[in-house]
Amino acid sequence: MARLHLDFPEDQYYYTTPLTVRVTDINAANHLGNDSMISMISEARARFLFEYGVPENERDGTGIIVTDLATTYRAEAHARDQLLFEVGVMDFNKYGGDITFRVTRPKDKVLVAMAKSGFVFFNYKSSQVVAMPEEFRNKFSRVNWID
Repeated sequence: MARLHLDFPEDQYYYTTPLTVRVTDINAANHLGNDSMISMISEARARFLFEYGVPENERDGTGIIVTDLATTYRAEAHARDQLLFEVGVMDFNKYGGDITFRVTRPKDKVLVAMAKSGFVFFNYKSSQVVAMPEEFRNKFSRVNWID
């Protein structure tokens, strides 16, 4: 099977947030576990959306739903490592796009992981995918569009 390769343009990152690897994030191999990395990516996504005033669930029942997640690991991280999550958006379409992540360890400038999370706007009351709100799209004018 071909290996997954994630590489994103530098100009698509809009936000950074630090997260610390907890002792409880460590697996039997004594490094950051995959399940904990996914939780950290989810936390970085939530912080990013909050910073840009994007509620994950509107009063009308519309919110963002994750459609897929791809992660590549480049280096181990250990308990108490401070990691920097750079978060961006790209490849918008009518219904959503991709949220991207570059995870580094600033103390030694090591790239720990890259990730991409697909998303769509979803109305939880009607259980249907809905068009991306114009207000959201306008927050990210540099984002490229795909059909």
